[in-house]
Order: sequence, then structure tokens, then C-alpha cells
Amino acid sequence: MKPESLALLKKVSTATLATALFKRGFRQQYIQNVQPLRVHAESMVGPAFTLRYIPAREDLNTIDVFRDPTHPQRRGIEECPPGHVMVIDSRKDARAASAGGILVNRLQARGVAGVVTDGGFRDAQEIAGLRIWAFHQRPSAPTNLTLNHAVALNEPIACGDAPIFPGDIMVGDGDGVIALPAHLADELADEATEMTAYEDFATERVRHGHTIRGLYPATDMANLALFNAWRKTHDR
Repeated sequence: MKPESLALLKKVSTATLATALFKRGFRQQYIQNVQPLRVHAESMVGPAFTLRYIPAREDLNTIDVFRDPTHPQRRGIEECPPGHVMVIDSRKDARAASAGGILVNRLQARGVAGVVTDGGFRDAQEIAGLRIWAFHQRPSAPTNLTLNHAVALNEPIACGDAPIFPGDIMVGDGDGVIALPAHLADELADEATEMTAYEDFATERVRHGHTIRGLYPATDMANLALFNAWRKTHDR
């Protein structure tokens, strides 16, 4: 992804990107049932670095596991590259926490762009006060070891029913998180930026009493002419 695309994606919504993906036949890129602990000024954007859990087996998931420096969760916290988004497949199960405040603080300190799980976080209020984007299903106090067994880093996962491949471009905002196939990220950034400009124009028109007929979607050429004039006056 070009640096220019990253900057553009920080200013477009996941809703707009979902429509752009739907035009291309993609229907399952939106992560279901996750929400941000805090909404930041710009959207979260970064390549996916993945962690996958399977159901825990009691003889393998004792508290002593956390003493192992090669444990995939511990490794992931230290290996997720700066600017990336750590995406955790917790099997859509929020009964046990995917991570907590100390680990998310470490991700923030290392320059990671965000962390997403379809499970839950412990220390949710603490994480909500951090600068890093963090998305989960709901707060959860029990350690992940009670239900989940970490098995793989940086492999394809399913997070909230969305297929996530390492390097996919994750975009998150107040509505949730969507995964852009990496090879489409640049063109989606350009298209979503254009779509956003028109949506802002249409919103302004509607607020001034204009009907949506012919405006949204733009089926009346007169509205396109008005849009082009609007772009000039708004430097869009």
C-alpha cells in the first residue's frame, strides 16, 4: 500500500469502504460484533498481523504457560510490527479475555496501530484510556487460558466471521472494523475518497431540504453538475 493510500484511508468510513467492496463482490470483509473501546480522531489503518486461538485443553493451558517466552500470544505482542494491526481470532468467544491492559500498553509503546479481537479484553477501562485503537466484543475478566489455546501467528484467520489474511489492510472507526484485500487497498482508498466527497455533498444538500431522489444515488445529472461546482468551492 502506498503511503498516500494510508493517509486517505484514515479519512474515510468503514461504511463507505463496505460499499466499495460490495461493488467488487466482497460481502464478508466486515468483522461482526466488535466495537471500539474509544473513538479516535482518525480511522485506524494498518496491515494485519494475526493470532489464532483454538479451544483450550486443560492439560496444556495451565498458568505456567505464561512463563514460556515462545507462547504465541506473548510472541505476538513483541513481534507485531509498528504500524500494523494485531488481529486476534478468539472464536467469537468473549467469556475469556484475549489480552489485557499490560499487553495492550506494550503494543502502544511499540507503535502498533491497533488491536482487534472478536473476543473480549480485560482491563477494558484502562485500555479505553490509551491512544491505541482497540476493538472487542465486550469486557471479560478471566484470562484467555481458561478457554483459549494460542496456536498460530501470522496465518489466515477468521475474526468475527471475516476472512483475514496477514497483510490485509485493516480499517477501523466508530462503527467497527473492515479488512481490505491488500492488492485492492490503493484503488479502494482512491474510490472511497471520491465517494466520501460526494456523500458529504449529498449530506449538505439533504440538510438544506433537498430530496434524496436523484441525489443519492446520483441518478440526476443536474446533481453531478452541482457536485462539481461544490467541489471547487470546498477544495475537494
